[in-house]
Amino acid sequence: MMDNGNDGNGRAPDGNGNGAANAAASPEERLLTAEAEAADFKDKALRAMAEVENIRRRAQREREDAVKYAATNVARDLLSTADNLRRALASVNEAQLADETTKSLLTGVAATERELLAAFEKNGIKRLDPKGERFDHNFHQAIFEVENTGKPAGTVVEVLQPGYVLHDRLLRPAMVGVAKGGPVPAYSEQGENEPPKTGGRVDTSA
Repeated sequence: MMDNGNDGNGRAPDGNGNGAANAAASPEERLLTAEAEAADFKDKALRAMAEVENIRRRAQREREDAVKYAATNVARDLLSTADNLRRALASVNEAQLADETTKSLLTGVAATERELLAAFEKNGIKRLDPKGERFDHNFHQAIFEVENTGKPAGTVVEVLQPGYVLHDRLLRPAMVGVAKGGPVPAYSEQGENEPPKTGGRVDTSA
């Protein structure tokens, strides 16, 4: 007699020999198995969709940041120009202002500085002048400490070089002198070692 490969009940077993097992399973068991497989497929599909959405959002943030901080390199290159204009203005004393030529030149330098700072402001670049504020390592670089200032310890008492930020990204920290000793200020809302919420005063004036 020829063997037609059937199991005697007219059903051909699958390649893994599960034909008998499937035949033995009740409809309820087969339903539960199908439901479990469907739930597994649904979970994998949801995870895949979530991953695609995360990739989309990350790409969107990267595009926004690329536009937002596009001026970073140019801004850093122009900081020295802003410093030189400020030094030029600070170098002129009152006696020199009596000379009309010097006074006219100083007026031109001041106007140039105002225009440069206005261009900075237009592009989200702001100057930090934290004198009188609490030292914040996120925005300031301490160069020296000063004793007997009458100010609470950790207060910025001198600004050697202003800092700059582009939106919320630091371009250059402010170089400062900090009060040493004296009473320690009480920062009840933030804790003793936490940085100030303001991140330093932002000065956009000329």
